[in-house]
Amino acid sequence: QGQLVESGGGLVQAGGSLRLSCVASGSTFSRDYMGWFRQAPGKEREFVAAIRGSDHYTDYGDSASGRFTIATDNARNTMYLQMNSLKPEDTAVYICAAGWGDTLSSAGTYQYWGQGTQVTVFS
Repeated sequence: QGQLVESGGGLVQAGGSLRLSCVASGSTFSRDYMGWFRQAPGKEREFVAAIRGSDHYTDYGDSASGRFTIATDNARNTMYLQMNSLKPEDTAVYICAAGWGDTLSSAGTYQYWGQGTQVTVFS
């Protein structure tokens, strides 16, 4: 059993930055894949970024590429998402996930999900 707890969301002006954190407990951090997804009202869950623990390979969704950076700190059992140059369309609940599977960008890969943290970007 395990738990994922996100923090770091908030209200930010367009062009600003936020760093999200996801603390993993129990068996979640032993999962090789960890990732971030987001969901805006009325929209489907969208892949943002993920990292594979075995080789630190990273993958980013189109909306995040070049602006967001994913990283992990194994000593703290924590995953981060550094988000720069934020846009109003980045407004969503950001959800961290942990799992094991074939495809980093697929929600089906992940067995554990956090509750999410709200990010709101205003212009």
